[in-house]
Amino acid sequence: MIPSHVQPWQRCDPSLLRRVCGVLTDIDDTLTTEGTLTMGAVAAISALRESGLPVIAVTGRPMGWSIPVVEQTALSAVVAENGAVALHRDGARGLAVDYAQDEGTRERNAVRLRDAAARVLAEVPGATLARDSPGRVTDIAIDHAEHAHLDAAAIACVVDVMHGAGMHATVSSIHVNGWFGDHTKHTGARWIVRRLLGRDIDAEAGRWLYVGDSTNDEPMFAAFPLSVGVANIVEFADRLRVWPAYVTQLDRGRGFVEIAESLLAARAA
Repeated sequence: MIPSHVQPWQRCDPSLLRRVCGVLTDIDDTLTTEGTLTMGAVAAISALRESGLPVIAVTGRPMGWSIPVVEQTALSAVVAENGAVALHRDGARGLAVDYAQDEGTRERNAVRLRDAAARVLAEVPGATLARDSPGRVTDIAIDHAEHAHLDAAAIACVVDVMHGAGMHATVSSIHVNGWFGDHTKHTGARWIVRRLLGRDIDAEAGRWLYVGDSTNDEPMFAAFPLSVGVANIVEFADRLRVWPAYVTQLDRGRGFVEIAESLLAARAA
């Protein structure tokens, strides 16, 4: 059940929307529908950018998976691997890739990541690496709902093993991600917005809109007063401790389009 303090997106004051200077969004089950970035969501991103609103995706997906997303959409950037890697177009240079950790740290962590993955697979029955693992450079991902299924108890065990290995761990709508380092979706968003746009999202928290769908979006819901969950966030109702301020009527990519339409209407008024 959605808590009483969470409002339907339709009730958001248009005056708040007119102040928005940029959109930050999760990808899986927020921009995508049944694993696909639909034409509606792609068109919504383009329309927002054309209206002057940059859209930056912040995701647990890997660097390799994110490259075509940056190249084939109007997203200003993709912050991948929960804040560890940022990808964006850089004029004549083409695709630019920036890391939160230096090369030496990444090389040392690569050994620790392999060991941690082996521990999870050995200690949690049924655990499998996500199919996008070959594209990962700074974390590991265990599939719980994309191509495999783990129940809540098994997911909790995966998180416990990751924590026992000294990792940060978070659960998205499809994967359990684990990594070494202090980066998060929020630190990654802060870093890339400052680099690309010269803006401070902490100072301007009320002017940025964040869209998400699951428990790994909680830090972003807490950081941005104008936070929105697409309707399928109710699937995590029993696990969410921090809710967004608003919830859309429609789910997944359709919910993102609903948000984009409201933003565009407010800017045109």
